[in-house]
Amino acid sequence: MNEITITIDGKQVQTQEGETILNTARANGIFIPAICYLTRCSPTLACRICLVEADGKQVYACNAKAREGMEINTSTDTIETEKRAIMEVYDVNHPLECGVCDQSGECELQNYTLEMGVDKQHFSIADIHRPAQDWGLVHYDPSLCIVCERCVTVCKDMIGDAALSTVARGGDAIDATFKESMPKDAYAMWNKLNKSLIAPNAGTTLDCTDCGECIAVCPVGALVSSDYQYTSNAWEHTQIPATCAHCSAGCQISYDIKHTDIANHDAKIYRVKNEWNYVSLCGAGRYGYDFQNANATKNVTAFNAAIEAFKKADTIAFTSTITNEEAMILQRLKEKLGVKLVNDEARVFKNFLDGYGCITGRSLYSGNLKEIHESDFVVSIGSALKTDNPNARFAMNNALSMNKGAGLYFHPMNDPVIQDMSKNVTQINHAPMMEEAALYLMLDLFGDKAAMPLTVTEYLSTFHSMKTVTVEETVDEKVTETVIKKVLNEETGVEEEESVEVTKTVKKKVSKEVQVDDNALLGLLNAPANFTEILTKYLAKKEKFSLMVGADLYTHPNAQNCARLVALIEKYTAFNVTMIPNLANTLGVALICNLDEKAGEYTIGYNTAGDFTLSALGNGDLDMPALNQQEGTLTSIDKRVNPTNVALAFGGYTLNDIASALGVSRALTVDYTVQLPVSAGFKAVEFDTLPNHYSNAGEEVRGYVLDTQSVAIGEDENVQAFDEKVAMRTSVVYLANPVLQFTPFTARTHQLAQEGGLYASSEFMSSNGLSSGDNVRVKTPKGEIIVAVVSDSKINGDITYLPTFDTKINSSALFGGYRFSNVTIEKV
Repeated sequence: MNEITITIDGKQVQTQEGETILNTARANGIFIPAICYLTRCSPTLACRICLVEADGKQVYACNAKAREGMEINTSTDTIETEKRAIMEVYDVNHPLECGVCDQSGECELQNYTLEMGVDKQHFSIADIHRPAQDWGLVHYDPSLCIVCERCVTVCKDMIGDAALSTVARGGDAIDATFKESMPKDAYAMWNKLNKSLIAPNAGTTLDCTDCGECIAVCPVGALVSSDYQYTSNAWEHTQIPATCAHCSAGCQISYDIKHTDIANHDAKIYRVKNEWNYVSLCGAGRYGYDFQNANATKNVTAFNAAIEAFKKADTIAFTSTITNEEAMILQRLKEKLGVKLVNDEARVFKNFLDGYGCITGRSLYSGNLKEIHESDFVVSIGSALKTDNPNARFAMNNALSMNKGAGLYFHPMNDPVIQDMSKNVTQINHAPMMEEAALYLMLDLFGDKAAMPLTVTEYLSTFHSMKTVTVEETVDEKVTETVIKKVLNEETGVEEEESVEVTKTVKKKVSKEVQVDDNALLGLLNAPANFTEILTKYLAKKEKFSLMVGADLYTHPNAQNCARLVALIEKYTAFNVTMIPNLANTLGVALICNLDEKAGEYTIGYNTAGDFTLSALGNGDLDMPALNQQEGTLTSIDKRVNPTNVALAFGGYTLNDIASALGVSRALTVDYTVQLPVSAGFKAVEFDTLPNHYSNAGEEVRGYVLDTQSVAIGEDENVQAFDEKVAMRTSVVYLANPVLQFTPFTARTHQLAQEGGLYASSEFMSSNGLSSGDNVRVKTPKGEIIVAVVSDSKINGDITYLPTFDTKINSSALFGGYRFSNVTIEKV
């Protein structure tokens, strides 16, 4: 896009051609009111309060695009009259319950009513009864709703659930005299407001992934958390800026805390908020906040036992739900004590990065979520996006919705959430172990074959052959017909019949045999029969391409070959690659720690089982703080090192205390922030200097972005052929989590607490005679367990899955590293 100069209220500002007037004004600190508009979503023109004058013409700033030399006035007498009338209309019949409303103190209706100086009311109409509704985690009070449609818009354009719509409200029509007496835009807005309410598309309850983003964007108190309702006032909270600790998206959040109650002055988290104009949260981030290790104390006996355990241990096993600083401490302990560090999910991710780097010469992948948002063609391979990283799904959906985009989703599990995002996304539900075939297909379809290694192009050519097919086409055919016309005989004055030959063109369908390319990769991947036609339509006018890859590739038995194929895709196609790290700090751990493959004889477990266990879950030999009780940094999918802060106090010992006792000493855990390895891309900056906010222009001002390092390129770019015979085409189970769950930390929060089981689609349960709660024996080549069946409406097909969030189910033991396994399932 070209940079242009426009003038707003006499101030010259620069913006990108095609940017809206509203976003341009916001980026330059110029106030234009807007109630319905959401950055990153389509304008609805529901509120009409963003009226401005552009080159002498009244326009809506949320929808009007900036043009070179444009002159804009945000305030004229006509505009001010319209805006005041609009705010009066919003206040008609709005309940005067600000004293108890959950939004009071941060309510946009309050703010704009005061801003516009509304101190009297000129409009009125009889109200109707609008009873409050409970939608599970969300509470809706339609009497407070101003039908701005933010909730509808964000659910469709950002999240991809499209679970809400406006519906008819009923009630009296507006007095016709108002149409003549009140400003035009105010009347139009009122007419719509008076007719509408918000309702779930599924009927009386929400059928969605429970992200709660509708709560975040609601400008009034109409949509609130059912759990938060009537528990606190906004002005009582202390907001603690932090980073979400659940997945690798690294979303910016604030923990809203205050004292627990009159008798208990200990801090309590009442809710989590997000900067919804710039980042969206999933339900785990919004509702799964109270995972702290409460009531821990400094148990000297347990601490001394921990020190002795470290002295005799030869291994420290841990998960990636730790800070970068803790990872640095573990690496220092490895160097000091000579112990092994074992973290399988971070190790396989690092191995994948290394395999990718051998071809690209880069230590890190090129893409990020922002680039996916801005793309118009997005492909996902090897990740259950919905649950592996919800913000990756949001980014893909946003690209499809806002950029007239299209996409391909390669995954064995059929996901109705992905399919419902857009008519321009196609799922290719290949068999497990066929991820390599999907990567080869990407090279075949999009690669520059003239530049690619000859061995790759020759291998790809083996999947192509010509076949004869019969096609039907419409052709023009000239047909001569004899018609009888009546002609007047001028001599006799009598009409006579005359035969005339007439030639005309008619459409005719004919069949013919043609030679077409037969790509065997499409058949191996179970692609739709008309895939070529679908792809041709998808690719029309597409300019920016993104590929997301996930943990199914990192854990694949041929993960190194997958990594090299991903690198070739980045090098020889137009795709930027974004890798989805498994957990909150998988990328950070992978870069900081030198990880070992196998444990020794005596293991210290940190948030995982060991001979001696340190646990922030409160179930170990020595209590540790959870991530909402620590300050430090986390490294996100965007390769950004984000700060997080202490929301709740912790009374026990920390990993830094243990390290200090063992001779690896720093006063504070965050003293390690400046010591994170520069050679891995980190920067030598102090923790307290790290910012954590967004600018008015939407710029992410949080921590810093890792420096990508140059790495040695291998001797060749050869890749291996794949074996189609290893495809798992019989009964299969997957290692994944349901919506809202990531780790045992999400499962212990009071709003998301649940027990795991074998998750299955209604289709699978029906065909196997199972009901929710039935116990089944799940047997793989690695072992067997007995668990209850759980119905999951967010999956289709015959593939079931076992979770990792429930510590009582040792699901991982049933898998050989790869996330899929053949399985037998029997009712017991």
